[in-house]
Amino acid sequence: MVKWWKQSAFYEIYMPSFKDGNGDGLGDFAGITSKLDYLKELGVDGLWLTPFYPSPKVDNGYDISDYYSIDPAYGTMEDFEAFIAEAHKRNIKVIVDIVLNHTSSEHEWFKESRSSKDHPKRDWYIWRDEPNNWESFFSGSAWEFDEATGQYYYHAFAKEQVDLNWANLEVKNAMYDVMRFWLEKGVDGFRLDVINFLTINDSFIDNPYDHEKNEQIHLYDKDQEGILTVIEEIADVVHQSPDKFLVGEVGSEDIEILKRYSGLNKLDVSFNFNIGSIAEFDAEKIYEQLVETEKAYGSDQIATLFFSSHDMSRHISRFGGDEERAKLVAALMLTAKGVPFIYQGDEIGMKDWVTDDITKMMDIQGRLAYEEALKAGKSVEEALVVANERCRDKSRTPMQWSSDSHAGFSEVVPWITVPEDAINTNVENQEGNPDSMLSFYKKMLKLRKEHTSFHTGEYEFLRYQDGMIYFIRSNEIERTLVALNFSEEEKSLELEFKNMNLLLSNKRNSLESSDVLTISGNEVIILKEDAGNDGLNER
Repeated sequence: MVKWWKQSAFYEIYMPSFKDGNGDGLGDFAGITSKLDYLKELGVDGLWLTPFYPSPKVDNGYDISDYYSIDPAYGTMEDFEAFIAEAHKRNIKVIVDIVLNHTSSEHEWFKESRSSKDHPKRDWYIWRDEPNNWESFFSGSAWEFDEATGQYYYHAFAKEQVDLNWANLEVKNAMYDVMRFWLEKGVDGFRLDVINFLTINDSFIDNPYDHEKNEQIHLYDKDQEGILTVIEEIADVVHQSPDKFLVGEVGSEDIEILKRYSGLNKLDVSFNFNIGSIAEFDAEKIYEQLVETEKAYGSDQIATLFFSSHDMSRHISRFGGDEERAKLVAALMLTAKGVPFIYQGDEIGMKDWVTDDITKMMDIQGRLAYEEALKAGKSVEEALVVANERCRDKSRTPMQWSSDSHAGFSEVVPWITVPEDAINTNVENQEGNPDSMLSFYKKMLKLRKEHTSFHTGEYEFLRYQDGMIYFIRSNEIERTLVALNFSEEEKSLELEFKNMNLLLSNKRNSLESSDVLTISGNEVIILKEDAGNDGLNER
């Protein structure tokens, strides 16, 4: 039997920005629950929720101060339980973000740890008399001096996000208990944040420095020895509950590193940043990464397919802002081999927001970059450019539901700026338009559900030709051809199909019988043929 997650298309919900249900300007569980019918109609099978636990929100919830509660800003435990029940009633699974490698500095565990060198929880975190040269992945030193006990504590990210000591068995067991708690609450799995940072090199060797790139090489503070043993333990804890799903955020674009974390007795999948984080549109590079991933993973692992998230620029903006190209990217994500993850708002073509005012910037990563740029002697204008480059607010603005005030996200001013283009780009404007981005996503998701080759089919081939990516996927039931012409010019493929059926195109409604398929510029065309017939040849 095929595991449910292999057949699923997931949708990421960034908790503060999806839908405000109680009128305080911040997204919450009541708001999400009110939009479950929208998500069902869209056609997604699973939701990934970013953190919703109590937090000072230095890093918008990725600094957790209590793993066993719901942040009051998002509602109550009853609201959460009602949301889970309503999602399951619609056959929508729910996975939740969990941060295992660090807690908030406001967590009771850390307050106890920093209270005394002799406290039983002192060793729950990483303390040293002297810092080494390790740098935070946000900015500056990864070590913070604590005057109370005269030692430095380690933080791979913000100083308010204090790294747990996973060499301590008590820490492991405490975090495993956290995961069991939420599994009992009914979640269908976890997205594990920055999971390859769980272990560090306890000899604390200085990291080397790349002088050409002017950046530190993080050789000893991630992907360290023993990490895969911990991953296997986590997988064992979670998979003791049947039909649960584990996806890991592994901070790397190297497919050889990414593949280590998933497979038998490990994570079910890890996010493939080698594909998803390509900075500028390059069809050939996307194709090459698809091929490399297929070679690396083989038949015992499966990739993920995503091009946007709350941590990166939206792909429609990175790839030039063209909606037709964005449709082709969506078609690739939903038909190629892998588990797709759609980011909220991509289904309507939401674009990046860039601020002209540092006081409107909410993301700590951007604000720290701004401060560092000023210290380095840059002007206010230059520092703002740097801040916008590093800032993750660009993809975190409120979901654009309508052209009403505040984009229909809230009845009051939201926690972060609503982009001006929300008046044109929103769900309400697109729902009745058959040519809209939203309608295209609905068609693609419906097609994915109806045709098993898109979630269980192997590649018969995967090819690239002058700006066009095309492939056949097949299983014991069907064969499907997907051709994505990312170029502006017509392309031709010589077919050897019989009884050829057009499943979907963004340019035509029917297909003339021919041995040669002509594909327009920026066209996606998807065909189905009975299994057992020959394929197609390049022309």
